[in-house]
Amino acid sequence: MRKLLAASLLLTLACGGDDRPMTTEDSGPADGGVDAGPMGIALLGFGAHTTDAVDVQVVATSEDAVGSARDLEFNPSDPSQLWVVNYEGTVTILTDVGTPEQDWRRRSGPGGDHFFSQPSALAFGIPGVLASAPEQDSVTQPSTPADFMGPTLWSADLAIFDAGHAGHLDMLHNSPNSTGIAWEQGNAYWIFDGSHSSLTRYDFNDDHGPGGADHSDGVVRRYAEGEVSRAPGVSSHMEVSEGFLYVADSGNGRIARLDVNSGTPSAIIGPNYDGTLQQSMDGAVVETLVAAGSVEGLVVPSGLTLRDGMIFVSDYETSRIFAFELDGTLVDWLDLSAMVAPGSLMGIAFDPSGNLFVADYLGQSILRVAAL
Repeated sequence: MRKLLAASLLLTLACGGDDRPMTTEDSGPADGGVDAGPMGIALLGFGAHTTDAVDVQVVATSEDAVGSARDLEFNPSDPSQLWVVNYEGTVTILTDVGTPEQDWRRRSGPGGDHFFSQPSALAFGIPGVLASAPEQDSVTQPSTPADFMGPTLWSADLAIFDAGHAGHLDMLHNSPNSTGIAWEQGNAYWIFDGSHSSLTRYDFNDDHGPGGADHSDGVVRRYAEGEVSRAPGVSSHMEVSEGFLYVADSGNGRIARLDVNSGTPSAIIGPNYDGTLQQSMDGAVVETLVAAGSVEGLVVPSGLTLRDGMIFVSDYETSRIFAFELDGTLVDWLDLSAMVAPGSLMGIAFDPSGNLFVADYLGQSILRVAAL
């Protein structure tokens, strides 16, 4: 039977072309680094690990109003829109990106120094709504203290959204120095809470409407305090899927997963600026999927997204993009350091066609990675 299988495999390889099997064995990379294993995936170059094996294009730059880009997401309600979060407090909305019809809008409204201060991440939620996380822990308005910061809820309607006071739908204030955000359900989002080294769940419940101020129906629950770590200036992206929160734990150099249904309510936490219910959660289950140092080139994970049963992760320090199975097994990786400087690669997002878009922070640009 083994001889028959081997003969079949050799025949398939001899036929070659674009139909080569996904499970044939390659020799390891010439530099002795971590091999992708059997063949890898087309999007990352079938285990070649170089930009020559994929199609990489710079699709937007500062000429398209892209600033110090830290995160990006396609609007599920209008996939022609790619929203880019710039650390200086603006949002660039690219339309028809990568096509001859590409255009852009930039939003930065009055009050943005507080409601959209040093944004590190965004996540779309229910249709027409998104939320952002601020990496800020200083005074942003005269009437409130330095730690009066946390996630902000927004309308995705371009007639309303201004990245300022008038366009915000809600805001809660228990997580300064937030570096990641992920939508779960309704108006509930998870925050990578850098100030408390925790994963904190915010449920805005009913928003107060554009420009309002009633936050009292919010619920804040702090999970896994002390178990994750912020890397200052680096976004720590997350995504919820099938009861788990997948986390790029940047400060600890690992990929982790939280069971969102674990943990029991415990002590009241503060300060409580909003009159909301705020509790810590005991016994939350966090597991390490990819340990620090276990994969060469995974040093400061930043961008994270899920697709086709895999976790895609960008590394801020090495400019690599990795694909892992959901259990943490390495599938493939791509080295973008020839195009993206070390200390620059952050948010990543898929378009509906399966192309991967990445944020180049220092280069003030957006790149598209596609299979050849």
